[in-house]
Amino acid sequence: MLFSPDGRRLLVTTKGASNSLLVFGVSRSGRPSDAPVVHTEDGAVPFAMDFDRYGRLAVTNTGTNSVETYRVGRDGVLTSLGLAATGQAATCWIAIDGTLLAASNAGSGTVTTLRTNPAGAVTKIADAATAGGGTVDASFSRDGDQLYVQTGATGAVDTFTVNDDGTLTRTSTVTVPDAVGGEGIVAW
Repeated sequence: MLFSPDGRRLLVTTKGASNSLLVFGVSRSGRPSDAPVVHTEDGAVPFAMDFDRYGRLAVTNTGTNSVETYRVGRDGVLTSLGLAATGQAATCWIAIDGTLLAASNAGSGTVTTLRTNPAGAVTKIADAATAGGGTVDASFSRDGDQLYVQTGATGAVDTFTVNDDGTLTRTSTVTVPDAVGGEGIVAW
């Protein structure tokens, strides 16, 4: 679940239930509309989403191991701006800093970096290996210089330096006690 940057829409992924993205309008009082605008792509399995610096929606698709960008219309209709395959397995979570996207590939134990261009299209930059399998949530540091990636299979957090070209260099790994299977990370 995710609110649009202006707070006027609530977006929900249904994952494998219906391969849909649901866009609810949100009233001034904060109440979601009774019925959403439904965007369905067979086999995509939309998983996680976030907005880039320019308000474009980026969605990871686990079924197709890809990242797709959209413009969200005032009426809730999604218009595809571009799609890039990660070439990895189980592309699930996403973190965004400006126009740099980091997609976690749980099945490959990797993170794929991508970038959105001025028109909103998305292009793959590179893959970076983590220290453990089950790559899940990731979060950029406030200044965007670091990316922290949680590896659920090992209960660790990998730290990557974000290079100027969008590639990542792993700099450290810290094992978190009792964190095997965990999901959820926030960097400040």
